[in-house]
Amino acid sequence: MSEAEDRALARKGRTAGLVIAVTMTLWVLVQMAAPAIGLPGRYALLFDFAALAALIWALVVIYQMWQARRASRENQR
Repeated sequence: MSEAEDRALARKGRTAGLVIAVTMTLWVLVQMAAPAIGLPGRYALLFDFAALAALIWALVVIYQMWQARRASRENQR
């Protein structure tokens, strides 16, 4: 794997990690704050779905990274 490909995969990994961390932090904060501010359940559910979508996106990115590294190892043999 070339240096540029390594950097690109590292950048993708940092982005996926950041998305996971920010999503879970915001989700926890909304879950704690929603009852205190009287947020209707449907809005909390909407945020749950948005968080789920962000986590699925991160999972897809991680899978793409795994496949790229696997293909790179097979090409080196």
